Amino acid sequence: MFIIRPIEQKDLDGLMELLEKSGHGLTSLPKDPEVLKKRIRMSERSFLHREDGPGGEDYLFVMEELFTGRLVGVCAIISKIGGFEPYYFYRMEKTHHESKSIHVKNDVTSLHFHFIHNGPAEICSLYLHPDFRNSQNGRFLSLSRFLFIAENRKFFEDQVIAEMRGMVNDSGHSPFWDAVGKNFFKIDFPTADYLYVKNKRFIEELMPKYPIITNLLPEDAQFVVGKVHPNTEPAKRILEQEGFRFSGLVGIFEPGPVLIAEVDNIRAIKESTIGEIAEVSDKNFKSEIFIISRTSGNFRSALGGVVKLKSGGYKVSGVTAAALKLRVGDKIRFVSFKPKAQPAKKKASSKKK
Repeated sequence: MFIIRPIEQKDLDGLMELLEKSGHGLTSLPKDPEVLKKRIRMSERSFLHREDGPGGEDYLFVMEELFTGRLVGVCAIISKIGGFEPYYFYRMEKTHHESKSIHVKNDVTSLHFHFIHNGPAEICSLYLHPDFRNSQNGRFLSLSRFLFIAENRKFFEDQVIAEMRGMVNDSGHSPFWDAVGKNFFKIDFPTADYLYVKNKRFIEELMPKYPIITNLLPEDAQFVVGKVHPNTEPAKRILEQEGFRFSGLVGIFEPGPVLIAEVDNIRAIKESTIGEIAEVSDKNFKSEIFIISRTSGNFRSALGGVVKLKSGGYKVSGVTAAALKLRVGDKIRFVSFKPKAQPAKKKASSKKK
């Protein structure tokens, strides 16, 4: 069984071990113990000390195999990006050109330097160990964050973005970087990726502000603009099912798409329910799978069944209650593991009446 909980300083070694196979592209969690130690401290402060509204808090969570204590996944939420230092993107625009005199049509894509000073919240830093990748674990790791946002709604902006990993191979090669970035920064992609975590200011200092016409780039560089890494496709589909859409922005170094959603319209937030535990059962019972979290104390989330009782309270299993450290009388927030299937639209009859 797996739980998701806030990271702690004692998790540093486990996090380092987890990230060994992360490859390139997980920009916000480099394999640097000093950087990770600082990120963990920042996360612990975020959980303990919050202002009246979003102030750039950085909440880092780990997915733990409960009976072994092994860390198998990590994810994060930033309550508000910008405001302290800008976040940099490209805004992608497409224009259509047509010449009737020579019967030619052409679409031109341009990338415009764009930065956010007072922006939305961000979900980020999602990584699941390859040995534990399946549709259940990946969805659980991604969506559990929304129960935390729902429970702490006033501490987050009204919109949230997700910058998806772009097309970079395992050795850190990015065709877009080769065609664009290295000409301005004079460093290789992995180095730029690492420096971006420590100080983003060099982006604005070195990046020209004029648009980049992607049609003039090599074909392999054109191809990756707005595309996600194959390993990130499942995460992208999960977010789209929750109500995220392409924002028109792409990353600066490897231009993966940036998705956006209105926080209150995200399915896992909008459909989540709060209820009181009235029964903890040691017997098996039929139930669909829910993502369940506690509503008091430190955040803790697990997968399990929930049944509404005639009394108005809810029944959960003993295993779920133990994993979440709950008992009768405690409250939970829960949501269906997957969106409900939409009924198929009936095809209009082609017969004439």
